[in-house]
Amino acid sequence: MDIEEFRRAGYQAIDHICDYYYSLQNKPVSPYVEPGYLRRALPSTAPQTGEAFEQITQDYQKLIIPGLVHWQHPRFFAYFPTASTFESILGDLYANGIGPNPGFNWSASPACTELEAIVMDWAAKMIGLDAAFYNISEVGGGVIQTTASDAALVATVAARSRYIRQHPDVPAEKLVLYTTTQTHSLGKKAGLVLGLNVRALEVTAEDHYALRGATLKSTLEEDSRAGLHPFILLATVGTTSSGAIDHLEEIGDIVAATPWLWLHVDAAWAGVAMSCPEYRALCLLDDINKYADSFCTNFHKWGLVNFDCSTLWVRDRKHLTDALDVTPEFLRSKQGDAGTVIDYRNWHLGLGRRFRALKLWFVLRSYGVQGFQKYIRQTIQHNDTFVSLIKRATHFNLVTPPCLSLTVFRLEPPSQTLTLAQLNALNLVFYARLSARHDVAFTRTDLNGMICIRCAVGAARTEERHILETFDVLCEEAENTLAGWDDREKDSAEERDGGA
Repeated sequence: MDIEEFRRAGYQAIDHICDYYYSLQNKPVSPYVEPGYLRRALPSTAPQTGEAFEQITQDYQKLIIPGLVHWQHPRFFAYFPTASTFESILGDLYANGIGPNPGFNWSASPACTELEAIVMDWAAKMIGLDAAFYNISEVGGGVIQTTASDAALVATVAARSRYIRQHPDVPAEKLVLYTTTQTHSLGKKAGLVLGLNVRALEVTAEDHYALRGATLKSTLEEDSRAGLHPFILLATVGTTSSGAIDHLEEIGDIVAATPWLWLHVDAAWAGVAMSCPEYRALCLLDDINKYADSFCTNFHKWGLVNFDCSTLWVRDRKHLTDALDVTPEFLRSKQGDAGTVIDYRNWHLGLGRRFRALKLWFVLRSYGVQGFQKYIRQTIQHNDTFVSLIKRATHFNLVTPPCLSLTVFRLEPPSQTLTLAQLNALNLVFYARLSARHDVAFTRTDLNGMICIRCAVGAARTEERHILETFDVLCEEAENTLAGWDDREKDSAEERDGGA
């Protein structure tokens, strides 16, 4: 493909993308395909000679699009939102199209490093992080990671390195990473990758599934008596299952008295809500600023930036570079040796890195802080509408207090008293009916043995009418589920009577 052929294909690609978004709300949310559909449709080997690009794009439209789940669909409420904006799409296009480079050192492409350092400070200021986390402080700083899982892994590596330097005689098998029973799977995965003991601290329904300081304190004392050495706690602001917010004010007091315990705050989904001042108290911003050693939020979830763009800030960058700096001769540079620049390769696990700062820069400039806040407030308002509908319904109940744009609820028969096991069975049937549909998407979760349904609002194109339409779907499937449940209960009763 030469330059002019690329120009024509590029124009066509933009047209296809625009047509896709024009028609998005008329598409099914999830595809009508079965496992293996694509392997049956494609050859078993790559072509021996090149094919016309027009044919390739036709096959993309015919074979790939029908197999996609449309996460930007206005009736997609599963998992957490995955952002997509035209500004971010164009940022990726420019980043990949003009001067693509691995960006591992400042000298590899100065603009890539310098823009990342700047936009990370912009983002930190927008969500209210303390100046200690700014790159311009030259002590703390921010870096773009691939995902929150990578951010937690990097924080764990840094925390372990710091602890080992402070306690060189402690054997590795005695080190412990703390999570909670509601922490994202990133905690367990970090333990698997690093070969660490992982202990999940219990949280309760009475505490709305948030970690209390007393639990941390008693666990630290117990592990100390057992000769174990906890060195990091992965706390959460906005857990995946229910949006729980760990009690950082209580945890922080204990961390302050235990200076060797690293506090990493994972706010992958909820963190961007702190761009709105009215949500900063809910998200415990003051405690994050006072106690956290590291903090992460994902702009590629609820932050209008296309995947991937996970932002990690640390209070002391030296802990990262002490743990991750490997500098062979071919990576040395005059600026790096002088310490006058950031070399981001020492702030994450890989060497090469994409120019992700460009799309974040495009989004922050195009939306501005006020436009960003408007989007966050709008999605929370949509969730408030959903919550009001759930509260008015006789057959639904909230399981936890709604958090920002996330609601957790379950189906409960209005005229029957069921055991937990029966309620779980009922809600599994209800969720199976929802999952069989292609016009909406939800996810289920398990809160300490209780099966629930999650509704996470966040797609940029969701409007109030989509909330109302989706609630109608929920009511329809709830009625069908309850009718089938009543029939099953009648059959069971008849069987019992017959057996008697």
